Amino acid sequence: MSERRKDRPWLMRTYAGHSTAEASNELYRNNLAKGQTGLSVAFDLPTQTGYDPDHILARGEVGRVGVPVSHLGDMRRLFQDIPLEQMNTSMTINATAMWLLAMYQVVAEEQGADITRLQGTTQNDIVKEYLSRGTHVFPPVPSLRLTTDMITYTVNHIPKWNPINICSYHLQEAGATPVQEIAYAMSTAIAVLDAVRDSGQVEPEKFGDVVARISFFVNAGVRFVEEMCKMRAFGRIWDKVTRERYGIEDAKQRRFRYGVQVNSLGLTEAQPENNVQRIVLEMLAVTLSKDARARAVQLPAWNEALGLPRPWDQQWSLRIQQVLALESDLLEYEDIFAGSHVIEAKVEALVAESFAEMDRIAEMGGAMAAVESGYLKSQLVSSHAERRARIESGEEKIVGVNCYESTAPSPLTADLDGAIMTVDPANEARVVAKLHEWRDNRDEARASEALAALKKAAAGTENLMGPTVECARAGVTTGEWSWALRDVFGEFRAPTGVSSAPVAVTAEAGTPLAYVREKVARTADELGSGRLRLLVGKPGLDGHSNGAEQIAVRARDAGFEVVYQGIRLTPEQIVSAALAEDVHCVGLSILSGSHAELVPDVLVRLRGAGATDIPVIAGGIIPPADAEALRAAGVAAVFTPKDFGITEIIGRIVDEIRTANKLDPLEVSA
Repeated sequence: MSERRKDRPWLMRTYAGHSTAEASNELYRNNLAKGQTGLSVAFDLPTQTGYDPDHILARGEVGRVGVPVSHLGDMRRLFQDIPLEQMNTSMTINATAMWLLAMYQVVAEEQGADITRLQGTTQNDIVKEYLSRGTHVFPPVPSLRLTTDMITYTVNHIPKWNPINICSYHLQEAGATPVQEIAYAMSTAIAVLDAVRDSGQVEPEKFGDVVARISFFVNAGVRFVEEMCKMRAFGRIWDKVTRERYGIEDAKQRRFRYGVQVNSLGLTEAQPENNVQRIVLEMLAVTLSKDARARAVQLPAWNEALGLPRPWDQQWSLRIQQVLALESDLLEYEDIFAGSHVIEAKVEALVAESFAEMDRIAEMGGAMAAVESGYLKSQLVSSHAERRARIESGEEKIVGVNCYESTAPSPLTADLDGAIMTVDPANEARVVAKLHEWRDNRDEARASEALAALKKAAAGTENLMGPTVECARAGVTTGEWSWALRDVFGEFRAPTGVSSAPVAVTAEAGTPLAYVREKVARTADELGSGRLRLLVGKPGLDGHSNGAEQIAVRARDAGFEVVYQGIRLTPEQIVSAALAEDVHCVGLSILSGSHAELVPDVLVRLRGAGATDIPVIAGGIIPPADAEALRAAGVAAVFTPKDFGITEIIGRIVDEIRTANKLDPLEVSA
């Protein structure tokens, strides 16, 4: 037995929440009993985007990808019998982060907790919402104000809380290279710190406390050597920026503090058992090097490309962490990469390239200006398109997807529909009924007064956290809080980045894209329509638009005229656009699980309008039974993550257009 003293392990979390506050509370208590050392709360999309469960855009989304929290009563039930003063809680929440933290604070106070001892993190990075995840609500300037107000409030009242997680995780999911991931995250951090400094709400001598509470949430892909070097580069850049730009002398306050969820983008539907070793390799990137080790780790489950993981799947991911931390000798040594000239050269290159990209963003006016101009989004769409092209060509190998595809039957997926957890469709009605009961029983006058005070503060310069806490105490709902601020700040539709993305796959003679371009052109000629028109739609609240953007870009490159209006549309809006633009096909992308309700709604509305010749296709994380039901309802084709060949998908779309218009099958040679 080694005599070495082990370092303390990182916080171990699983990202969890579903159905209702009561069901999620039971899940949290069970996970804590299994050895989880922190909570990571997944909120459903209505909660994240500021809608109550009875709003039209919330239909089909309630409790799907997280827990619905509509008011203080829900927050009480979510943390019932969990002592918040003793807990370290991470909350994945951004546009509505201030609101959820306010309710968390009030519940802690009701438990008798000293709020100065509360520990945890709110994600609260709105820039990456505009770029990759799509749960933004307000425009950049007021969003930055909400973040600033929350940071200054926590520094003064909840000093152990991390009020923001600068999130590069979602940037990598959207296609960011390591340099882009570092540069965009650091530029966001600079924008936030500049805003806090310039707000005048923190005394200059306390600014080090602000810097010390900034944390990061990063991604780690399967190229674990490069990813580990990326984390070292992150730390060096953060140390330099905080020391030179903000004058922070205390090395402890300059420490790069980060948590991680390893890559979900690389998890495959094909041979999903391979995801286990991918997850382990990705975890090593953020644990092997002591000088770049994560403070908290949460791992996805092996079956996340199939659907919602079950509690047993999450337990498996937790056990992966525990085996590494408790059974291996990893925590007994100093940094095992110190002195490696290979690692050092890679880190130096990442640092230099990242600073160069940060300088480009600074010249544009900073991260917020680069969001509004569309620069950051177009760069990510382009990087993602290039990655997809490498996979399709076979240049980038993915085992089980584009190489070594033959496989013996897997007992893990013998019953695909039983390999994931499903949310009872009747759950939504129960949540809505409880919401109405809450509204009926609250002090309506107090709630109205609290909302009026919030709007008045938003129209002025007062810190919004105080009025927000009063709204929580008064029984205001998530939707009401958000709409009060929408009335003052307005809403924001982020640039899609599709129109400015360069061509990633060439259409030279003999290539698959050339073949599809010929099919598109000849079909358009036969229909006498000038060009084929494809509407790519994102119904509901699912903001993960990466797949939809890649379909839109490739369809454009194949000769389609593409109609893509971005995220967060109702079925009615999608059908109206399809009819107004006289499209030949409607493609719907949904990853949140709301496909069973929203896709048939689009079909019914198209048929009601007499547009029976417009085929509807669907793509997303759609279990086999649901895919069969969609096809039975009239959906022409269903694509899931195993269908990685985008050019092939575009060719299939042309075939469906020909079938719907009673044209003969078309065989062409490029």
